[in-house]
Amino acid sequence: MTTTVEAINKKPTQTFSRAELQDTMDGWLEANRKAEAAGDWVTYLGPFYTDDAVYRWNIGPNEEFVARGRREIEDVAIGYQMKGFEGWSYPYTKVLIDEQLGELVAFWRQVAPVKREDGSDYEVDGLCGSWFRYGGNGKWSEQRDFFDFGNVFSLLAELAADGHLNPVIKQKIQVKVKSKTLMRGHEHLRPPTKLSERLRQGAAVAKIVLFGR
Repeated sequence: MTTTVEAINKKPTQTFSRAELQDTMDGWLEANRKAEAAGDWVTYLGPFYTDDAVYRWNIGPNEEFVARGRREIEDVAIGYQMKGFEGWSYPYTKVLIDEQLGELVAFWRQVAPVKREDGSDYEVDGLCGSWFRYGGNGKWSEQRDFFDFGNVFSLLAELAADGHLNPVIKQKIQVKVKSKTLMRGHEHLRPPTKLSERLRQGAAVAKIVLFGR
């Protein structure tokens, strides 16, 4: 399996004009706005992926989400994974384009459709964004999202405590925490750590906390 670092460092096989990359990103941003308004990411974003595209994001230590091919991206990445997030907005704040590599980096926010009592947004803290590799013809051949999963879970916990968490997301959290199998699209980056090794690592951290060494 190709690692994330190998995929990102892969040399481009052809070059594209900056105008073409800009036009594709402009279309992508408009499609995102339409997807948010309709609560339908598959219809509006699906056409932007090549048939053999790969879409990834990290879930935490030794766990990665991966969708391979447009069909799986539509079914799982922007289909199943987005269920329960209807009404959320993901406004883009900055886009960087490298026409020599045919790559783009875009930064965005994750904002819930409700506000706190003080009027502030329920929003995921930290840095959120996506890296794209352009595949030609107005489509992405690769995409990797980056965000702090701890901040995402913290916001979902706050929404749950305040009575605003979507029931579909509640069900997903239950499956994630209680199930002994990985969720759809999730896979390990390496063999799972054995219990004995997790206990050894935990003991090492406890030693630091208790004795400073």
